[in-house]
Amino acid sequence: MATITLGGNPIHTSGELPTIGSKIADFKLVKTDLSVASLQDFTGKKLVLNIFPSIDTGTCAASVRKFNESASALENTTVLCISRDLPFAQKRFCGAEGLENVVNLSDFTEGSFGKTNGLEITDGPLAGLHSRVIIVVDENGVITHTEQVAEIADEPNYEAALSVL
Repeated sequence: MATITLGGNPIHTSGELPTIGSKIADFKLVKTDLSVASLQDFTGKKLVLNIFPSIDTGTCAASVRKFNESASALENTTVLCISRDLPFAQKRFCGAEGLENVVNLSDFTEGSFGKTNGLEITDGPLAGLHSRVIIVVDENGVITHTEQVAEIADEPNYEAALSVL
C-alpha cells in the first residue's frame, strides 16, 4: 500500500506499483467506442500509461493535453490515458479539446486494472478511483519507468517519463 495525499490529507492505494524491469500485466479496458482493448493490441509499441482519477478535473485534463501534445513527436509510442471515467466522458473531453494523439481507456467495469497494478485509491473521498500514476513500457512489455504522484492534485513529471523513451 502506498500513502499519497489529497489536499495534504493522507489517503492510501491498494498496493505498490509494478517494479521497473518487470512485465506489465495484461489488461482489458474499454475504448471510447465501447470495444475492449488489451495489451496485445499494442504489441511492439512503447507505451506511456497516463493513469488518473477523472478526466473532469483540472490536473487530469492537463495531463491528457500535455501527453497529447508530446505524443505526436514520439516514434513508435502510444499514450494510453486510463481512468474509471465512463468511455462517453473520455470521448466527450477529447472531442471538445480536439485531442487525437492519445488513446482513452476506461476501467469502469470492475476496476481490475487499478487493483492489479496497486494504484486504486482505497479510502477518502476518491475511494475506488485510480491514483495519479505514470507507467512507461518498452516495446517488449517491460516497465522502464513508474511514478506514483505523491499529491493527487499535482501533475506528473512529464520529462522523467518521456526521457526513458
